[in-house]
Amino acid sequence: MKKIHLIICFFLLSNFNSFAQKSNILSSVENIEIKVDSVLAMMTLEEKVGQLVQYNGSWDLTGPASEMNNQLKVANLKKGLVGSMLNVLSVEATLEAQKLVMENSRMKIPLMFGYDVIHGYKTIFPVPLGETASWDLELMEETARVAALESVAYGVNWTFSPMIDVSRDARWGRIMEGSGEDPYLTAQVGVSKIKGYQGDDLAKNTTIAATAKHFAGYGFAEAGRDYNTVNIGENELQNMVLPPFKAAAEAGVATFMNSFNDLDGTPATGNKMLQRDVLKGDWKWDGFVVSDWGSITEMVNHGFATNKKHAAEIAIKAGSDMDMEGGAYEVGLAELVKEGRLKEELIDDAVKRVLRVKFKLGLFEDPYRYSKPEVLNNINFEDHKKLAREAAKRSIVLLKNSDKILPVKSSVKKIAVIGPLANDKDSPLGNWRAQGETNSAVSVVEGLKNGIGESTEITFSEGTKLGTGERSFLMPLAINTTDRSGFQDAIEKATNADLVVMVLGEDAFQAGEGRSQANIGLAGLQMELFDTVHNVNSNIVLVLINGRPLEISEISKKATAIVEAWQLGSESGNAIADVLTGKYNPSGKLPASFPRAVGQEPLYYNEKNTGRPYNEEHVTYSHYTDVKKDALYPFGFGLSYATFQYGDIQLSSTQMDMEGNIKVSIRVTNTSKIPGKEVVQLYLRDLVASTTRPVKELKGFQMITLKPGETKSVTFSITKKMLEFYSANKKWEAEPGDFELYLGGNSVDVKSARFKLK
Repeated sequence: MKKIHLIICFFLLSNFNSFAQKSNILSSVENIEIKVDSVLAMMTLEEKVGQLVQYNGSWDLTGPASEMNNQLKVANLKKGLVGSMLNVLSVEATLEAQKLVMENSRMKIPLMFGYDVIHGYKTIFPVPLGETASWDLELMEETARVAALESVAYGVNWTFSPMIDVSRDARWGRIMEGSGEDPYLTAQVGVSKIKGYQGDDLAKNTTIAATAKHFAGYGFAEAGRDYNTVNIGENELQNMVLPPFKAAAEAGVATFMNSFNDLDGTPATGNKMLQRDVLKGDWKWDGFVVSDWGSITEMVNHGFATNKKHAAEIAIKAGSDMDMEGGAYEVGLAELVKEGRLKEELIDDAVKRVLRVKFKLGLFEDPYRYSKPEVLNNINFEDHKKLAREAAKRSIVLLKNSDKILPVKSSVKKIAVIGPLANDKDSPLGNWRAQGETNSAVSVVEGLKNGIGESTEITFSEGTKLGTGERSFLMPLAINTTDRSGFQDAIEKATNADLVVMVLGEDAFQAGEGRSQANIGLAGLQMELFDTVHNVNSNIVLVLINGRPLEISEISKKATAIVEAWQLGSESGNAIADVLTGKYNPSGKLPASFPRAVGQEPLYYNEKNTGRPYNEEHVTYSHYTDVKKDALYPFGFGLSYATFQYGDIQLSSTQMDMEGNIKVSIRVTNTSKIPGKEVVQLYLRDLVASTTRPVKELKGFQMITLKPGETKSVTFSITKKMLEFYSANKKWEAEPGDFELYLGGNSVDVKSARFKLK
């Protein structure tokens, strides 16, 4: 019977594409699992292992492979011993790579093509941390949709995004790639991104497979140092780290990526509890897990595996399905099976997961669906630029606006734009800018000249350079600490100006992977430049261009206004000008706390109360003796040119049953003369529980637009699910007792009320 089955399967699938075009038999098979099982049944062990191997496209696929290693890769592609490739970056290249497989291999199983499309492909949107500051989920879904469309046009069908690591430490370079310190906000953003990338049908040639990364704990690396050890308990893992990943799994994300770090002594890549027990077991997720670059082989460096073969054994048993450029699976898995050290069923499970995603992508129906040059003709890059400008505007956070210096008054006739980033067209693109063109962003100088009328004179002085020499993704920035040759020019420009716009912050490659910093202040001579200019003109609007929260305690006392502009992407300068001139009223809110001193890191609003939270009479409580323990600018904070007044909280009841709910509402009034947007935030606290709970946890938010003088009532529904946590009983549950809720415009300035869960 098995032999007959194999013959039928071979007839149906051995030349899948030509057959599918001539017959409806295969397309009538409604269950993808039948298709997956049919393909799997015909595969040799070596072909199965091949589906779990990912190669980097490190050579010109449209020409001959000159290096020996690349020649070997070509040979393996022809044999069907490769499941996917990354960094193959053109329709022509993906077409040639796919042809190598489809025209030469026995099984003709199409490749997937992955790439780090993190915040845009050609059109670059704000870095993820910055875009999260918009708190606009529909916007983030739309920018992901556009990124997917551009990716498809250039041959990519799989992105290694979104990064949903909760990140509490601004020293960690990759904080720029995520959504900050809160698990609820991170989960909401992650789901929006997944929807944008994947749409409602992966088989459409306008969508791409998304990846939830890094599973898990990566953002909690000790000392904020990338790739470092993670030491957190089960309580913190379950309540703070895993919720965004569970939300991603429930949203149907196609793939997961595991992380570089070890977690409580076990490298995440070899962590069975995370990958098999939780992800594939408890959550019943059916996609596949890809390793991060070389992370399987790196278990040797961890001291967790003796060699590549041993690392392969650990990883596949733990549930890591695909090996990204590690070389472990292709040299180890088949041998392990033949030696009896590994059950082939484990490999079968991994292969089925890979095939399942490929079927969902429609690759078996048309392996070349993502390699069609004509798709590029349908891309409206001008519309994408407009969206990039809108995303950038909404991501800007107004941190300070003394004397209502902003928006810029009509009486201002001379503006001096000063700073090493003021005319920089590259840093606004940020790190992980995919195929965004170097130096293609609109600079602040350009934006102001575009946005301010001819009646206002704009001058520019660099003042000082931020770095020296070349910089790139693989090269650390050499910070300038000696060249003050531009100071005098800055002094002259500032002296003659009505207003100074100082643009300071970080180079594009100061934040991102491998860019952890022990100091997160303004690097180099920037603070000295600011003080020099401040001495001659204190009328300063500080514009920050950066990928992480910065330590700006001293400068925040001196600057009249502070605009957190992040690294906003292609339309950065125009968006900043829109805000400075008042064409757009800022509405962004911080997704991560800004510290008073770097020694506070990791810093986060949803901390535990401790046994000694505050004591007015003695020093023996949880604090610092040299600086306040709270944030300079807290999570959820952001000003507007409008002002908002919150009324009292109204509860539908002060008692709640386990299966019931409570309606909570608050009236918000725009007390200014201009329209504005406000993000109303809901926080909850479980006052007494079986484990210690945070002082506040974000559980909901709504963005409202208010006309001058207008009042709106904002209502939330509190349900049992919002009160659940991973308890001392080792399960998610809501416990009866007293709760406090908070409503306000940030995590600190809130109104409060109490209710009881029965």
